[in-house]
Amino acid sequence: MRNPSQSQNIQIHPLEVVPIKKRATLTMVAEQAGVSPSTVSRILNGTAQVSEDKKALVKAVIEALDFRPDPAARSLAGGRTMSIGVLTQFIDSPYYGEALRGIEDELQKANYVPLFVSGHWNEAEEQNRLFMLQERKVDGIIVLTGKLADETLIEMAANIPVVVTGRRLSAKGLFSIDFDNTEGASLAVRHLHALGHNRVAFISGPLDHPDAKERLQGFKSEILKKGMSLDEELIVCSDYQEAGGFRAMNSLLNSRLQFTAVLAANDQMAYGARLALHRSGLRVPEDISLIGFDDLPHSAFTLPPLTSVRQSVYEIGASAAKAMIDILNKKNPPSRLVAAELVVRESTRINRR
Repeated sequence: MRNPSQSQNIQIHPLEVVPIKKRATLTMVAEQAGVSPSTVSRILNGTAQVSEDKKALVKAVIEALDFRPDPAARSLAGGRTMSIGVLTQFIDSPYYGEALRGIEDELQKANYVPLFVSGHWNEAEEQNRLFMLQERKVDGIIVLTGKLADETLIEMAANIPVVVTGRRLSAKGLFSIDFDNTEGASLAVRHLHALGHNRVAFISGPLDHPDAKERLQGFKSEILKKGMSLDEELIVCSDYQEAGGFRAMNSLLNSRLQFTAVLAANDQMAYGARLALHRSGLRVPEDISLIGFDDLPHSAFTLPPLTSVRQSVYEIGASAAKAMIDILNKKNPPSRLVAAELVVRESTRINRR
């Protein structure tokens, strides 16, 4: 039997090695741009005090070299993880989703990565999530409203920078951003009063939420100021969810009380209220005018498009991220009380009854 190895001359060719492109380094960027490595680093994290032309040149070199900062190296060099913890309440909420998008977009500009966790409006769960974030050595924490006590946030800020929305707090290491909920509700009532509505129903959010309390306060205060009819039975407390708005609207309709307009304390409840009115054969705005609160992106595309009190949730998220970057860079963020604005669409009209 023939041995194949003896009958054939096997030719072994050397492998053709394709050189691997060397990864660009911060030093390479600095050399080509004619600046120091520290200047490149400061331009990357947004703290460089250089001309716009120099920034543009460095960014052009970064793009040409396809330079990608090494997060681990930056962490070792600067004592940072380049990550920010973000405590939201519901990660799938259209309201909080807008804020998270604003946070993510702004942090990306400074090369920070957000770590998102949900607290589900449960104080114990919120505390647990914040502990998890601190264990992961995040550089700072952004808290989107929530039920944590002010004292808890102040205590936490003594150890790690904290930015909180929906509060008015002042403490070392802590910055707050709030929205003028009271004025927002007042704007809605003024609009309905100008349209000739005297009996207005109100669907409130949960009254253990500070913003829900403020919106109810603004509603009641403006109703009395305008000399309109304030009927406590036309105020129904709900849960800030679409299904809650649906149930609250049905409760108002079943009461047989007379009203010509409804203010819902958020857009999600207004969506549910609109469906309940439709199921009852009532038209918006021909039979009942309807106003929401928050002006979520979907509200411009409901049928009819929803009149709503606008707070730019995206901008609140972006402002929270900007404030965090300022704190980390030893700057004082500008104080923020976000003003309310009424966006009038087709869900409200003159009362003809």
